[in-house]
Amino acid sequence: MTGALFKVILSQVAVHATMAGVRLAAPLLALKQGYSAASVGVLLALFALTQVFLALPAGRFADRHGLRRPFFIGMLMASTGCAAAMLLPTFPMMCFAALCTGGGSGIVVIAVQRHVGRATHEPAQLKKLFSWLAIGPAIANFIGPFFAGLLIDHATFGDDPVSGYRVAFGLMALSPVLAWLWVRTTRETPPAPRLPEHGGQRAWDLLNDPTFRTVLIVNWLQSASWDVHTFVLPLLGHERGMSASVIGTLLGLFAVAATVVRLLMPLISDRLREGAVIAGAMAATACLFMVYPFTQSALTMGICSVLLGFSLGSVQPMVMSMLHQITPQHRQGEALGLRLMVINASSVAMPMLFGAAGGVIGISALFWSVGVAVSCGVKAAWGIRVPEEGRRGCSSCRGEHCVRISKAGPSPFDGLRANGLNSSRHRSSRACRRMSVPVPNAELGSQD
Repeated sequence: MTGALFKVILSQVAVHATMAGVRLAAPLLALKQGYSAASVGVLLALFALTQVFLALPAGRFADRHGLRRPFFIGMLMASTGCAAAMLLPTFPMMCFAALCTGGGSGIVVIAVQRHVGRATHEPAQLKKLFSWLAIGPAIANFIGPFFAGLLIDHATFGDDPVSGYRVAFGLMALSPVLAWLWVRTTRETPPAPRLPEHGGQRAWDLLNDPTFRTVLIVNWLQSASWDVHTFVLPLLGHERGMSASVIGTLLGLFAVAATVVRLLMPLISDRLREGAVIAGAMAATACLFMVYPFTQSALTMGICSVLLGFSLGSVQPMVMSMLHQITPQHRQGEALGLRLMVINASSVAMPMLFGAAGGVIGISALFWSVGVAVSCGVKAAWGIRVPEEGRRGCSSCRGEHCVRISKAGPSPFDGLRANGLNSSRHRSSRACRRMSVPVPNAELGSQD
């Protein structure tokens, strides 16, 4: 991983840490001001709600403008939200901060993921980069709440009871600005060629691709499994008579295991096939969900939490690697936005669904139901394979782009066709790499 990519990933950590810190500080301040648990629940839902509506537009914007412009907009949103909460720490303003920091971090995530995915042509390298990138949110989810809590407790001054919160919001407003200073000179990756017929394409057209559809469903099952464990484990622990510290430790073990497996994956990614890793993780998750309700002690629940962290933590890097291989380059941001929209819509809806279902069928049956649903996706995940012509060849268009160019009249690729490359079939990967070089033609898109 180059120093430039490291700075980009570190800048995403800074923005995400701001959102994670606000996600701790805002509910605590709302409770301090006497708001109900239901109000706090609404406040927490707003962090994901913005991303549901902004993800697709943010993806399209990233496809057109690359990394820096979307990053600047996300930075501005996150900093504005924190600054507003610092100046006026009221519940409506905290809701505004939740919308801004959630939306801003979502825009930054899409821009960074697209940039990192376009930084290499090799599938093995993609898996390594996305394994490193997946560690960022785990680090941010630790440092954001940790430092926000320290500032809230120890930065109080004068007679203002919320002065510590003001200081926390103020310093968190600076974090995205520092992140922007790191990435503002980052060199953009070459823009993907855009043909005139690309203008009428819709995001939902991506679902017509069976491989993309399967990857999205598998990713949703993984996300739902993550949500059900985070939501149901405290209920199960309470049912077993465990203390809050024990339950918190179990959740912490899960998060640490998910981080550890992502640290290990760059070392072994060359020997891994994405579909096999995802299928194995889903099979392990289904088995663990079947066993989990039978665990009675903190030790056995801790073992299940660690194993579940290993299995679920390994999925996201594989999913991101596959998405970048099967999606046309001029629509990669849009594909990432569609994925983020689905995941966040699930994160908003699933806790309510889990709560209603748990009250009717019981906690154990809820684990088993999700385990059965996950097991149904194992076969589909095992069958996911990236077609050879989709492995970053010809702008990842799997031959379609080559054919379209050949029908578009004279082009800079005429020399390749003159050398005997048949435009009616897909080119070799070497030719495809040559063809992915940006074309200085105004019709093929902006050269931001």
